[in-house]
Amino acid sequence: MSNYVEMWKELGMDLETHDALCQVLPTAFGDMYLSQENRPEGMGFWDFVVSEIHGIRPSELIEAQKNGQKVFGTFCVYVPDEVVLAANGIVTGLCGGSQFWVPGGEKVLPKSTCPLIKASVGARLERTCPFFRIADMYVGETTCDGKKKAWEILGQDVPMHIMDMPQMKRPQDIEKWADEIKIFAKVVEDFTGNAITPEKLSEGIHVINERRKALKRVYDARKSKNIPISGKDALLMMQIAFFDDPVRCAEMANKLADELEQRNKDNVSVFPAGTKRILVTGTPMAIPNWKLHHLIETSGAAVVCEETCTGTRYFENLVDETKTTLEEQYAAIADRYMGINCACFTPNSGRVDDILRLAKEYDVDGVIDVNLKFCCLYDTEGYTVEKAMKDAGIPVLGIETDYTDEDAEQLRTRIEAFVEMLG
Repeated sequence: MSNYVEMWKELGMDLETHDALCQVLPTAFGDMYLSQENRPEGMGFWDFVVSEIHGIRPSELIEAQKNGQKVFGTFCVYVPDEVVLAANGIVTGLCGGSQFWVPGGEKVLPKSTCPLIKASVGARLERTCPFFRIADMYVGETTCDGKKKAWEILGQDVPMHIMDMPQMKRPQDIEKWADEIKIFAKVVEDFTGNAITPEKLSEGIHVINERRKALKRVYDARKSKNIPISGKDALLMMQIAFFDDPVRCAEMANKLADELEQRNKDNVSVFPAGTKRILVTGTPMAIPNWKLHHLIETSGAAVVCEETCTGTRYFENLVDETKTTLEEQYAAIADRYMGINCACFTPNSGRVDDILRLAKEYDVDGVIDVNLKFCCLYDTEGYTVEKAMKDAGIPVLGIETDYTDEDAEQLRTRIEAFVEMLG
C-alpha cells in the first residue's frame, strides 16, 4: 500500500507505527484466509479490499470530500445509514477489532474496558487508522456505559453527535427513538448543508434495504446442508459491509450469493460431509477480529451463522418503503432498528428467540456464545442464553476472550472438546 503514503501524511497519521500494523495484517490474513481450500471465487473482491484496507476506500472518501460530501463515522448498527444517505452523506464504520490499537486506548481508558472500545479510541488517538482521520463527524450512541465515556474522549477534537438509545422497547420508547432519528436528521442536514426530503429519504431507505437483501441472500445460502462458504469468509464480507459503498456492497454480495446458490445445486462444499455446524452468538467482531472463527474452523467444525451485530442483526428486517412523509419514514426507520435485539435492552427475550429460531433455520449442531472481556451486558446475558439453549436441548459453549492470542490454545482445547462432544 505504498502508493498511499502521501495520503496518510496529509491525514496526519503516525507513519512509523502504522507501518508496523501494515506488516502484521497481511501475515495474519494469509494464515487465516488464503490458506483455506476451495474458497468461492467471489471472495476475491473482499481479499482485495483487505489488501488495500487503509488505501482504496479511504482514497474514495477523500475524493468525495473534495466534491463536497461529508463522511460520518459510526460505531453501532443502531445509527440509521438511511438518514445520512438522504443528505448526500457517506457512512463508514469505525469500530476497532485489533489488539494493535488496545494499548493506545488504555492510555485514557481503564483496562477493565472492553477491547472493542479501547481499540476504537486507540485507533484515533494513536493516529494509525485513516478512517478515524477522515470522518468529518462521529456518531455515537448510548448502548453501554463504556461507550458513553469514550464519546467524551473522542469528541474532544472531532464533531460528535450522540444518539440516546432507549433502554426498553415499549411503544413510548419506540416513539422516543423516532424522535432521536428526527433530531439526528436535523444535525445531518445542518452539517452537510443538504435538506432531507421524503424523496431523498425514500432513496436512502431503498439503497440500504437492497444491501440488507443481498447480505441475507449470502446467509440464506449457508442454511443448506451443503456448506458453500466458510464462516470466516462470511464474517469478512459482513465486516467490510460496514465500510464499503452500500450500492457496491449489494452488487458484490449478490454476485457471491449467485455463486453460493450454484455451489449448493452442485453440492460443492468447503467442509467435509458431516462437519458439525456452529452458530456463533454474542458480542460483535469488528475487523480484523477473526480469532474465534479461525479457532472453530480449524477444530473440526464450521460456523454457519452469526447472531451478532456483525451478523444477522445487521441485515434482518427491512424498513417499510411505502411511507411518503418524513414523519412516517422516521417512524418506519425506528420500527426497523428497534427490532434489533441488543443486550443493552431490558428485557431482551427477543435475542433468545432469535437464537432459537436461527439454530433451527441453519440446522446447527451447537451454539457458541462469545463475550468480549469486560462487556458486562453480554456477559450477564450469557446465563440466560445458556439456560435457554440447554432447555431446548441445544449444546452450548460459553466463551470469554479478547483480541490477544494468549488464550488461543486454551480456547482451542475447549472448542475441540465441545465439537467432540457433539459426536
